[in-house]
Amino acid sequence: FEENILDACLFLMDKAELELSGRGNPIKICRVASAVINSRDDNGVIAGSWDNTYTNGVPPSAWTGSVDILLEYYSSKQPVRYGQCWVFAGVFNTFLRCLGIPARLITNYSSAHDNNANLQLDFFLDDEGKVDTTITKDSVWNYHCWNEAWMTRPDLPVGFGGWQVVDGTPQETSDGMYRCGPASVQAIKHGHVCFQFDAPFVYAEVNSDIVYLRRAKNGTQVIENIDTTHVGQLIVTKEVGRDGMMEITEEYKFQEGSEEERLALETAVMYGVKKQTTQDTSYQPQTDVDMEFQVQKAVLGSDFKVTITFRNKSRNTYTATTYLSGNIVFYTGVTKNEFKKHSFSAKLEPYSSSAFDVVIKSSEYLSDLLDQASFHFFVTARINETGKILATQKATVLEIPALRIKTQGAMVAGKEMSVTVEFTNPLKQTLENVTLRLEGPGVLRTMKKEFRQIPMNSTLIWEVKCIPNRPGLRKLIASLNCDALRHVYGELNVQIQKP
Repeated sequence: FEENILDACLFLMDKAELELSGRGNPIKICRVASAVINSRDDNGVIAGSWDNTYTNGVPPSAWTGSVDILLEYYSSKQPVRYGQCWVFAGVFNTFLRCLGIPARLITNYSSAHDNNANLQLDFFLDDEGKVDTTITKDSVWNYHCWNEAWMTRPDLPVGFGGWQVVDGTPQETSDGMYRCGPASVQAIKHGHVCFQFDAPFVYAEVNSDIVYLRRAKNGTQVIENIDTTHVGQLIVTKEVGRDGMMEITEEYKFQEGSEEERLALETAVMYGVKKQTTQDTSYQPQTDVDMEFQVQKAVLGSDFKVTITFRNKSRNTYTATTYLSGNIVFYTGVTKNEFKKHSFSAKLEPYSSSAFDVVIKSSEYLSDLLDQASFHFFVTARINETGKILATQKATVLEIPALRIKTQGAMVAGKEMSVTVEFTNPLKQTLENVTLRLEGPGVLRTMKKEFRQIPMNSTLIWEVKCIPNRPGLRKLIASLNCDALRHVYGELNVQIQKP
C-alpha cells in the first residue's frame, strides 16, 4: 500500500512480457514472477550473492522491507544488489499481495538442495571419518525461505488447489529459466509430484535422506549411516495477526515413519522422483550404540560447549574414536573454513550412556565469522571393535544482540513523534563503518544513518523525528550492518491514533 508500489508491480509483468490475457491467471502470474524476481537470465529485480562480498550494493541482511527494493528497480530498471532467499521471498510476497493474490512466507529448516533430485544427499567420508569436501556436492541449507500463494488449480485434478509453493530464489532452472512453482502443497504431501510445476524439487527439499558414504579399500562404497529425519525438520510461517510462528510441517509431510509417509514416498518414486537404490553398496549400521549431539545456546562473542552423548545398549564394552569438526558456514551449508578440530577416545561401558563436553572458545571463531554467525558441526565416531562409523551433523547459530526501538510523544496521524534506536556493541572489538536503517510503512519512509565507529561495550543512540500518515497498528523495523556484524534487527509494534 505504499506509494508507487502498484506501478512497480505492474511494470514487473510488462518486464516479464506477460500477455494481457494471462494477467487474470494467478498460475501464469506466479510462473513468470518467480523468474523475474531474481536477476538470473532476465535482468530481474534482485541480484543474489552468497559469497559474503557485497561490493557496490546492500548486504542482504541490511534490508528492512520490500519497498526500497521495488522502487529502486522501478526507477533504475537494473537488478538491485543484493539478495538471499528471505529477500527474494519478502519481495515476492509484496508483489503477490499487491496484485490481490493471498500469499505468505514459508521457512523450511534444514532444507535439502539436492543437485540431481534423487532424494538423497550424499556426504562422502574419508578414512578417518571426516567429510571429504572435494567430492561432496549436495548441501543442506540451515534454512530456506519460499512463498505460498493461494489459488485454484483448474489445470490439475480436484483437490490440489489452495496453497501453492512458489520460489523466486534462483536455485535450479525450470523450463529453461531460474524459477520454481506453483507446486501444490497438497500434491507434495501425498507424493503426487507428476503435477506441474517443479513438485519433485520441492519434494526433495523437505524429504531427502542424508547418506554418509565411505569408499572402502577395494573401491566399493560403504554406507556408514542414513539419516532420514534431518531434512525438513520444521516448516513454519508467521501466525495470522500476531508475530509468533506457526508450525505447518504436517501440511507438507505425514508423520515421520508413518504408513502414510511411506505410501507418499512410494507414490513420489512411482511418479518419477528418483530414489537411489542401495543394492550396489552394503549397509549394516551399528545398531547397539546411539550417538547424540547437543550445542549449548550461546551469544555472539562468548565461549560455549558442545556435548556428545553415547548410549551403549549392548552387553559389550566398546571404545569409540571420535572426531569433531566445527565449520563456519554460509547459511546455504557451504563451508568457509574449519575452525575447530578435536578428537578423543571414548570408552563405552555396557548398558550405559556417557557424555563428553568440548568447549568452543570465542577466540577460535570470531575472526572468521560470516553474516549469520552460523556454525556447522560434524561428529563422526568409529567403534574400534566393529569398524562401524556413527555420523551426525548439526547447524547452530549464535544469538546476535538486538536493536532496541523506543518512541516518545503522542502517536497520532499527522502529528510529529520521535523514534529512538539504541544498540550496544557486544564484541571485544570496535565496529567500523556501521549503517543503521529504520523503516515503518505508514509511519516513516526508510532512513539511513552511518556511524564511523562504535567502540566495544559502548552504546549508540539515534533519534529520528517523523510524522505518521496513517492510523492503525504499524510496525517499525530497524537493521544494523557492518563488516564484523550483520543480521542485527529490532522491531516494535506501534498503535497510531486517529487525529
